[in-house]
Amino acid sequence: MDFSNFQKSKNEEIIKKHIDNGVKIVDVSNTYIDEEVEIGKGTILLPGVILQGNTVIGENCQIGPFSTIENTKIGNNTVFKNSVAMDASIGDDTTVGPFAYIRPKADIRNHVKIGDFVEIKNSVIDDGTKVSHLTYIGDSDVGKNINFGCGTITVNYDGKNKFRTVIEDNAFIGCNTNLVAPVTVKKGAFIAAGSTITDDVDEDSLAIARCRQTVKKDWKRK
Repeated sequence: MDFSNFQKSKNEEIIKKHIDNGVKIVDVSNTYIDEEVEIGKGTILLPGVILQGNTVIGENCQIGPFSTIENTKIGNNTVFKNSVAMDASIGDDTTVGPFAYIRPKADIRNHVKIGDFVEIKNSVIDDGTKVSHLTYIGDSDVGKNINFGCGTITVNYDGKNKFRTVIEDNAFIGCNTNLVAPVTVKKGAFIAAGSTITDDVDEDSLAIARCRQTVKKDWKRK
């Protein structure tokens, strides 16, 4: 038996074991599961799922379609669609994707939303926080119940060293915000859209860091 046929036969055995344990696999011919992977009862795997290494997935999750998960722990009742995760942790009742990239040392906790085109690296995202779209969070400690507007970036690298960003509970980060580390946004603070934040923001305060709009009336193109 050549390698490809051996691998196919082995994968079919693994898939059968998980089906017998209560995992629902929609398309067995388009699903790959490593032998070490653990999957909880009631979890659904949609087509195009690849589960590798020491991955552990809880009960009643929905994984896929077209997702790769490697050496990652996922809790119960979590939805993970069209995304990639490696060497990370994702909690219960959380949604990830589509098109999210969960990189090593990401610790995403419970009731969190990680939306489309979001990248998380070496960061804690605590309970109830929403990172809905087009955001990069790297080397950060993010508290509970925080809302990130579209286009937020934690600016963690100055060309030589990397620094951490801290965002405390119940803060609000407006769209197109740059948080230049090292920086702390304290509890309940509000960052106005379009701001570039370089200094710490006090608790329950509003930070605005952008130029004022100038409108020149009766202007004509030369």
